[in-house]
Amino acid sequence: MLLPLLESLLRVHTDATSALAGPRLQILLFHRVLAQPDPLFPLEVDAARFGRLMEAVRNVFQVLRLDDAVAALQERRLSPRALVVTFDDGYADNETQALPILRRLGIPGTFFVSTGFLDGGRMWNDTIIETVRRTARSELDMSWLGLGRLPCGGVEQKRAAIGQIIAKIKYMDFAQRREALDRLGHSSERPALPSDLMLSSEQVVSLHRAGMEVGAHTVNHPILCEVDDIVAMDEIARGRSKLSALTGAAVTSFAYPNGAPQRDYAARHVAMVRSLGFQAAVSTAAGSSRSGDDVLQLPRFTPWDRSPARWLLRLASARRRRHFTRAT
Repeated sequence: MLLPLLESLLRVHTDATSALAGPRLQILLFHRVLAQPDPLFPLEVDAARFGRLMEAVRNVFQVLRLDDAVAALQERRLSPRALVVTFDDGYADNETQALPILRRLGIPGTFFVSTGFLDGGRMWNDTIIETVRRTARSELDMSWLGLGRLPCGGVEQKRAAIGQIIAKIKYMDFAQRREALDRLGHSSERPALPSDLMLSSEQVVSLHRAGMEVGAHTVNHPILCEVDDIVAMDEIARGRSKLSALTGAAVTSFAYPNGAPQRDYAARHVAMVRSLGFQAAVSTAAGSSRSGDDVLQLPRFTPWDRSPARWLLRLASARRRRHFTRAT
């Protein structure tokens, strides 16, 4: 009985605060929706928990696609309880696990896809995760990365090793990253890695046909501040072109890879996105948006709480926070 009461109170609270301060747009960010819980990443959302969270979201908020929400925001007709559900990177479980739940509940979603990993590709961080997960070695010699020898004998040790390795490799350029991943494979005796983690082209089309929005997320997911501007522009443009060709529809929304303002993308990248005609773009800064904010730098936030009640409370609290830039 507690959750329905909380949902009712949050509806009233959100409507009241919107009447006083104006409607705010809140955007959720997910990556994977696992078929089963993963002991290595217990906070990663699995299908059962995602279903419970989306039921709570449906009962409190008006969920929109990002393109529809941004149009309403700019035209000052945004619902007091407007919310957008987004997914980054293009994992296959977005279509196999998340989509059936969204369709059952009548919730639209926006899926940002990095096209270079479609049809059997694998993101660099997943290569690290799956290599450490599957290695038979009790420790990995990562002295060449400045990490010494990392124990990998159990779940906790593997989780810690993954976090340290990812942090070291994240901001490398493409060539350095490829070399580092190759050395990691050698250090771990090259266990067999999965080739079905990411969406297929057919699954992208499936999302589009189901009424979901497909947004651009570059080709190879580079951190834009770490690559040449010509490369950055090409990554943004080619990713969109590939998705438009697959879906036969305009792609008007973009997600900055990694997404931290000033650290991962800068004003020049916002200008690139604007010059290409995108109507909306999202970062990973936490907060909510109001009319007049820059729709090419929209913040996103998702709580990590496991229970729907605590998750909703934290979401409502975060709704009052603003991270914004004024529209130019």
